[in-house]
Amino acid sequence: MSKHTLIGGGTGFIGSHLSKHLAKNGYEVTVISRMPGPKRITWHELEKQGIPSSVNSVVNATGQNVLDPSRRWTPGFQQNVWNSRVNSSKTLSQAIQAAPQVKSFVNLCGVSLYPPSETKTYTEDDQGVNYDYMSSLCLAWEEAARSGDSKDKCSIVRTGAVVGRNGGMIKSIWLPFKLGLGGPMGAGNQIMPWIHMHDLCGLIQHLIEKCESGVFNGVAPEIVSNKGFSQAFASALNRPCLFAVPEFVVQAIFGKERSALLLSGAKIQPKRTLASGYQFKYPDVKSAVAEVVGK
Repeated sequence: MSKHTLIGGGTGFIGSHLSKHLAKNGYEVTVISRMPGPKRITWHELEKQGIPSSVNSVVNATGQNVLDPSRRWTPGFQQNVWNSRVNSSKTLSQAIQAAPQVKSFVNLCGVSLYPPSETKTYTEDDQGVNYDYMSSLCLAWEEAARSGDSKDKCSIVRTGAVVGRNGGMIKSIWLPFKLGLGGPMGAGNQIMPWIHMHDLCGLIQHLIEKCESGVFNGVAPEIVSNKGFSQAFASALNRPCLFAVPEFVVQAIFGKERSALLLSGAKIQPKRTLASGYQFKYPDVKSAVAEVVGK
């Protein structure tokens, strides 16, 4: 049986890595994009013509970058962040209902629905709580992905911060850390759920091939604080980790709601992910950052 995956958000940081990963593993990949091109379909074409008949798995990695420092946290930008995630998930979920050949639908979501706690460690058994903008978004995002009859094919992957060289968090902190000016955000004691890009792509492939459904935490097994991650990254670069970014500076750059992504975090374990048989290549921060800096 041929392996043909349709990826929403296939030109973004996660989607482009996933496309390369799947292609290396014998998959044909088609990307949903705003612009037409080879091995692409547009969102308009998807809504009008449906999912191509040769596609048997779908992944949604679509989403406006929340932590884009060049974008002010205005009501308009908040709406873009919301719509890019919720609307794309609903569109794909509905399209899958008319595509019986699709056996697996993997929808990437966030971990902000787990409220920070001094005592609790969350697993996939926990439903999540609506306590702020980001948690509300995560809950609506998951609900959209499960809408209609596609929920029996749907895997929700709740991802932490994705660690990879040429995008995401690492891209934004690379220069200050390389210059020896890096450090934790705020006090640094906040938990930072994370996953290496290789493991996120590997987990998605694993779920496609097992045709799993339900919730899976896309976080590495090692629970680490923002300070612990910062120290490991600085050490991998042979640099000091001295200069914490004060909380008020983070809030001034990103606004209070967005800065919660950087200044707070929950302890999360990938219980169901591990039970499914997925084995992490980078289960701890030291090995993950060593790969990122090329050691």
